[in-house]
Amino acid sequence: MPALKYSRQREAVKHFLMTRRDHPTADTVYHCLREEFPNISLGTVYRNLTLLSELGEINRISTGSGAEHFDGDLSPHQHFICSRCHRIYDIRMNRVDALLDDVQKAAPGRIESCRLNFYGVCDECASNDFNEN
Repeated sequence: MPALKYSRQREAVKHFLMTRRDHPTADTVYHCLREEFPNISLGTVYRNLTLLSELGEINRISTGSGAEHFDGDLSPHQHFICSRCHRIYDIRMNRVDALLDDVQKAAPGRIESCRLNFYGVCDECASNDFNEN
């Protein structure tokens, strides 16, 4: 693969994601970057998010809501995804290595990567349900 040409916009997308913990959508990235790059297009943001994801420089997360979210934090962690509001929370678990060892023993081949997401109802949505009753 030939060397990738430097792009201020791509670097801005990556930097933006690395400073966030809320796992924004492409639309959020686009609207926030327009302050710095008034002429940036939504298509450019999507292309850069796709490229950065393919290069392994960011993670793409699907919540089931249709919109994909993006994560610039590449440190080992898992996600909790609320099935109501689709908000994504980072979870840091200490015993994932033991789980992966068990899965590797049962797998028909060598595991090269893993993404572990948990789905449920976040405390805020559960609290809203309780308050409505």
